[in-house]
Amino acid sequence: MIPTQAQSFSMLLVAIAPFLTAFVAPLVKRFVPQHAGWVLALIPASIFAYIFSFIDLIAQGEKLRFALPWIPMLGIELSFYLDGLSLVFGLLISGIGTFIVIYSGGYLSGHQHLGRFYAFILMFMGSMLGLVLADNVITLFVFWELTSITSFLLIGFDHSRQASRRAAIQALVITGGGGLLLLAGLVLIGFSMGTLDISTMLQYPGFMAEHSAYLPVFILVLFGAITKSAQVPFHFWLPNAMEAPTPVSAFLHSATMVKAGVYLLARFNPILGGTIEWQVTLPILGGITLITGALLALRQTDMKQMLAYTTMASLGMLVMLIGAGSKEAILAAMLFLVAHSFYKGGLFMVVGAIDHETGTRDITEVSGIAKELPITFFGAALAAFSMAGLPISLGFFAKEEIYLIAKTFEWQHWLIAIVALVGNALMMAAGAAIAIKPFLGPRIATPKSPHEAPLSMLAGPAILAVLGIAAGVFIYQFGDWFFSPSASAVYNHKVSNHLGLHFDPIPLGLSIATWALGGLIHWKLETVRDILRRIARVWTWGPDQGFDQFMFGLVRFADWITRIIQHGRLELYLILVFVALAGAVYAPMVLTGSIPPMPDVLPQLRFQEWGVLLIAALGLLAVVFGRTRLVAIVSLGVQGFAVALIFLLLGAPDLGFTQFMVETLSVVILALVMTKLHLDQRDNRVFEEVIRDGGLALVCGIGLTMLLLAVLQTDLDTTLTEFFTKTSVPIAHGRNIVNVILVDYRAIDTLGEISVVMTAGIAILALIRIRAGGPKRGIGAIKKAVKRATSSARKTRSAS
Repeated sequence: MIPTQAQSFSMLLVAIAPFLTAFVAPLVKRFVPQHAGWVLALIPASIFAYIFSFIDLIAQGEKLRFALPWIPMLGIELSFYLDGLSLVFGLLISGIGTFIVIYSGGYLSGHQHLGRFYAFILMFMGSMLGLVLADNVITLFVFWELTSITSFLLIGFDHSRQASRRAAIQALVITGGGGLLLLAGLVLIGFSMGTLDISTMLQYPGFMAEHSAYLPVFILVLFGAITKSAQVPFHFWLPNAMEAPTPVSAFLHSATMVKAGVYLLARFNPILGGTIEWQVTLPILGGITLITGALLALRQTDMKQMLAYTTMASLGMLVMLIGAGSKEAILAAMLFLVAHSFYKGGLFMVVGAIDHETGTRDITEVSGIAKELPITFFGAALAAFSMAGLPISLGFFAKEEIYLIAKTFEWQHWLIAIVALVGNALMMAAGAAIAIKPFLGPRIATPKSPHEAPLSMLAGPAILAVLGIAAGVFIYQFGDWFFSPSASAVYNHKVSNHLGLHFDPIPLGLSIATWALGGLIHWKLETVRDILRRIARVWTWGPDQGFDQFMFGLVRFADWITRIIQHGRLELYLILVFVALAGAVYAPMVLTGSIPPMPDVLPQLRFQEWGVLLIAALGLLAVVFGRTRLVAIVSLGVQGFAVALIFLLLGAPDLGFTQFMVETLSVVILALVMTKLHLDQRDNRVFEEVIRDGGLALVCGIGLTMLLLAVLQTDLDTTLTEFFTKTSVPIAHGRNIVNVILVDYRAIDTLGEISVVMTAGIAILALIRIRAGGPKRGIGAIKKAVKRATSSARKTRSAS
C-alpha cells in the first residue's frame, strides 16, 4: 500500500515529535510544575493512538512505506516502514513511554533538573521510535546512534556521582563501538544488494546468504546487536546502567534501548538468517547470556540489580529464539518480547515506588509493607504472576510457545527448550522474590515510614500488570492483532495464529517442571545466593574489571603516542608533513603504474618568460645560500613574485596582482613576527641535516612536477567552465567569472577565508605590538587590537 504525502509527513512527525516536545519540556515544567508529566505524556499517547490506527491494515498483511527526500544524490531517504514488527515495537515504546513520563513526575518530584530529565527521556523515546520505524539503513543508523547518545545523558543524569559518570561512559563506549561496526555492516549490505532500503532487501531473502560478503556482514551486524542488547561478554554495561534514575531503568529495560539489538536481529532475520552461522552463533550466545544473567540476578540483593540481570537473561532468551529460526521459535520470541515488556516495566516501577516510599531497595531490608502499599503490591503480584508464566497470563502463552519447539524431537530444539526451562525457572524465582519478600512476612523497620505512592507512580505498574493478564485472557485476538503479523514479518512468511489454551503434554510437562524448579529455587534462595557469592569471591575477574583495565591501557597508550608524535619540535613536524606529502604523491602513481612520461622537447618560451624563470632560480639560490635569516625571508618572496609575473604574462592580471599583495604581505609579516628570533643570525646545520632536508625537498619537488605533468597530459574537462560561463550573467548577474565564483558560487567558502584572515591579522597585530612589558602587557595589546578591529567592523557596517 502506497501512503499519501500527508501520511508520509505524519509518520515523520511521529519520529520527530518527541524531539520537538523535548525542547519545550523545561518550559512546561516551569509553568505547570505539578502536572508537567501528565501534560507531556499527551505526546507519546497521541503517537500510540496514531500507530494503533494502522492495526487493522497490518493485521491484513499490508506493509506501509513512508518516504521523504533526504540526500537523493546518494539514494538516501528519510523513510519509514510499518509492518507487524515495527508496529509492535512502536506501540511498546510509545505506550510504555507514556507511563514512564507520568511516572517520572512523581518519582523525581521536586528535583531541580526535572525539566531537563523530561527532555532527555523524550529524546530517548524519539530515538527508539525512529530506529524501529526506519526503512533506509542510514536512517536506522542515525537513530541507532541517537539512542546511545541519549542513553548516555540519562544514565549519567546524576552527574555529580562518579558511579553514574562511569556507567554512562561505559554504556556509550560499548554501544557506540558496536554502532560503528554496525555502520560498516549496513553499508556493506547496501553495496552488496544494490539498495539501502530494508523493505527492498526483504524482497530478496537468501540473497546475502549466497553472497561472498556474507560472513563479514554477519559479524559486523552481530557485534552491533550484541553490544546493544548486552549479550555475553558485553553484558556488564547493562546492570551498571542501574545508576540511572528508576524511570530510565524501567524504560530502557522494558521497551527501548536494550531491545534495539533484538529488533535488529529480528528485522534482518529474512536477510541474514537461515545459515549455519546464524543458527549456531545466536542460540549459543543467547543461551549463555540467559543462564548467566539469571544466575547473577539471584546473587543480588538490590532489587533493581536483580531486575537488570533478569532483563539480560530475557534478552538472551530472545536472541536464542531468533537464532533458532523456526515458526514456533519466532512466534514465541514475539510473545515473550511483549510479555517481558509488560511485566518488567511494571516491576521496575514497583521497585522504584518501594525505594521512593521506604528509602531502600535492598530486598533484605524491607518486608511486610503490603498494608501500606496495597496497589503497589497488586501491580507487583500480577507482574510476577506473568513473569512466572502461570496460566491465563501472557507470560504463560509465551512460555508454552517456547516449549512447543521441543515437539520436533530434534536434539537442537530440545537443547534450546531445556536451556529455556532452566532460565525461566531462575527468573521465576527472582520475580517471586521481588513480589513476595518486600510485601509479605514480618514487618521490618525501614529508613522512611512507607505509604502508598502517588497516582503518577501507580498508574504505570497497575495498568501494565493488568495488560499482562488481559493479553492472556484475550490471547487469540491479541495474536491476530500483534503476534501473528510481527512473527510473519520476522519469519518472512505467513505465521498463522494458533494461540489458545491447548493442553499439549510436552509444553505442559515442561511448564510444570519450570514451576517446580522455580519454586524450589525461591524456597532455597538464601542458600543459592550464598553459593553464588562464594563462587564470586573465588572468581574475582570479569568483563567489568576488564573494561576498566582496557580504558586505563587506552589512556596510557594515548599518552605514549602523544609524547612520541607531539614532541614540540617544529623541525620534525615539518619533516613528517613533507614525508607524508611525498608518500601521497608517489604512492598512487607507483601503485597504478601511471608515472607520466617526460616531455620529448622543452616548451618554446619567449625571452620574458625565460627571464621570469631566471628570477625564480636566482631567488631559490638566494634562499638556500643566504647568510642570514632576513636574507632568506626576503629571498623567499622572490619565488612568489616570479609566479605573479607568470600570471601576468599568461593573461591573468587579477591573479597576478593578488599574488603580488599576498607575497608582499607574507614577507613583511614574517619579518616583523620573527624580529624576536635575531634575523641577523645564520642557521647552522650539520652536513647530515643539509643532505636530509635538501633531499626531501628535491623528492617533493620532483613528485609535484610529475603530478602536474600527469594532470597536463589528461583531457581537459570543461564541464565547470561551461557551467560558469552559461550561468554567470543570468543567475549571478556578473560578467567577471572569477569574481562571480568567489562571491556567489563559493560565497560561504570565501566568507570563511575572510574570517580566517581577519582572525590571523588580529593575532599578528597583537603579537607585533607586544613589547618587553611581559605577559600582562601582551594580553592587553591583544585585547586592544580585538577592540579596535571590532570597532572598525561596526563602522564599516554602519557606512554600508
